[in-house]
Amino acid sequence: MSDRGLLIVISGPSGAGKGTICANIRKEMPNLVYSVSMTTRAPRVGEEEGVNYFFRSKEEFETLLSEDAFLEYARVYDNYYGTPKQHVMDLLDDGKSVLLEIDIQGAMQVKERFSDAVFIYIVPPSLT
Repeated sequence: MSDRGLLIVISGPSGAGKGTICANIRKEMPNLVYSVSMTTRAPRVGEEEGVNYFFRSKEEFETLLSEDAFLEYARVYDNYYGTPKQHVMDLLDDGKSVLLEIDIQGAMQVKERFSDAVFIYIVPPSLT
């Protein structure tokens, strides 16, 4: 039996309720680690390094991209966003289960790289 943690990926379209569901899961399962993404955008007021995001320059992010350092990533409005692979793997190796809240494209990238994860797709209640 493995002492490795479980990677849980919650994905779905914008507005489907991923954030609400993940917030409730985190309340019910406080030992579950919420994955921190990396971004090249500037921190917003109140955001903290390593809590809300890992903030990096575009050059640093692109270097990490060339080193295959992400489970998934996307470029949105001229900024990069991604899930640092080593950070997640270290948590899993320490026996901690990790929750990723990402878009559908990101979930598909994770599935290609880490098929042992649990993937949950959230369907919106309606098209509107």
